[in-house]
Amino acid sequence: MRFCFVLGFAAVTSAFYLAEQDEFHFKSWMAQHNKAYSMKEYYQRLQVFTENKKRIDRHNQGNHSFTMGLNQFSDMTFSEFQEAFLLSEPQNCSATKGNYFGSNGPHPDSIDWRKKGNYVTPVKDQGGCGSCWTFSTTGCLESVTAIATGKLVPLSEQQLVDCAQDFNNHGCNGGLPSQAFEYIMYNKGLMTEQDYPYTAMDGICVYKPTMAAAFVKNVMNITAYDEMGMVDAVATHNPVSLAFEVTSDFMHYSQGVYTSTNCHNTTDKVNHAVLAVGYGEENGTPYWIVKNSWGPKWGMDGYFLIHRGKNMCGLAACSSFPVV
Repeated sequence: MRFCFVLGFAAVTSAFYLAEQDEFHFKSWMAQHNKAYSMKEYYQRLQVFTENKKRIDRHNQGNHSFTMGLNQFSDMTFSEFQEAFLLSEPQNCSATKGNYFGSNGPHPDSIDWRKKGNYVTPVKDQGGCGSCWTFSTTGCLESVTAIATGKLVPLSEQQLVDCAQDFNNHGCNGGLPSQAFEYIMYNKGLMTEQDYPYTAMDGICVYKPTMAAAFVKNVMNITAYDEMGMVDAVATHNPVSLAFEVTSDFMHYSQGVYTSTNCHNTTDKVNHAVLAVGYGEENGTPYWIVKNSWGPKWGMDGYFLIHRGKNMCGLAACSSFPVV
């Protein structure tokens, strides 16, 4: 009986120590990310944070091509994260016909448009609005315009959020870069970030044609699942907008080449749009270099690497870029 009591006491002590340690990590994370909660919410978020940290630690103890880490989303469940930051409905790209006919190569082994000149704007932050498609669109158009003119100017995501609904886009509830490029082409222009600033919420369209700063002459849609077509476009032309399916492990991505067995490779599951700014290879694994829109503190200074050549998570489902 005494033996059982000792074991029970040890278990309680261990549990208390772990709870105390979890709370220490949580408070440190709160200070780092300037978080504050009500008393009730504090314990709810502590529990979510602790579960996320356990998952991250388990993953990092295994043999994976990428590591996970705590970030600004570590107090959120994946369902909360989905609702706040991803497209509310998966975007079906199957209606997009490919009209891009690339070369047969050869292509360089690696390319990074960030290193080729002043062609890529700093990483932006979409906030709690499912407007990733607008950031992929502006990021691509900013780069294409800079390559053509030598001038890199941040462009307005908010104009797309507010004004592009007639092209099957839905503001903070989602859209696609290819459809946004179509809007810019027929609308005859996109204003700058400075002249039409981002608010991270749906608003009333206040586009002023006389203040348009970037234009689209044509839209190049790469044939669905043609990942080599994407390689050709990035190697010979410019960065390319793409969409893919984010699952719960990607929320915690920290560095390395992301791969997943939880996601799909079909067009009807993609829920996040981003920008491929280059590609390369690491330890024999080919990857894309991708600019995200969750701020510079997420991932690799706002970027991530994802496996190239396997249509990972549907990334080749609906890629596109504009002609200026």
